[in-house]
Amino acid sequence: MFKERRDSRRSAFNRNARIQFEGTNGTRDCLITNISEEGVRLHLEIAELPTDFTLLLTDSELPRRSCRVTWRLGFEIGARFTDRAALRRPMTPASAA
Repeated sequence: MFKERRDSRRSAFNRNARIQFEGTNGTRDCLITNISEEGVRLHLEIAELPTDFTLLLTDSELPRRSCRVTWRLGFEIGARFTDRAALRRPMTPASAA
């Protein structure tokens, strides 16, 4: 059995989002499969992704989150939130607040 290494509990999320790469105006689709106060697991249609990126979510209290990739497995990645909002509160849809 694997030992849990996360500091905060992840929740299933299954929500579409967009990824913006540093220095570009273009975005790519992704699917958030789970999320916590500290990070996110994403499924992408592309296997390559820069280490740092911005996660864009509509209808969210925190619509832009700076992220850094922590692991990669095929078309899935795990990323840690690197912005200050990660220390204040979890990312939730605005309608749930």
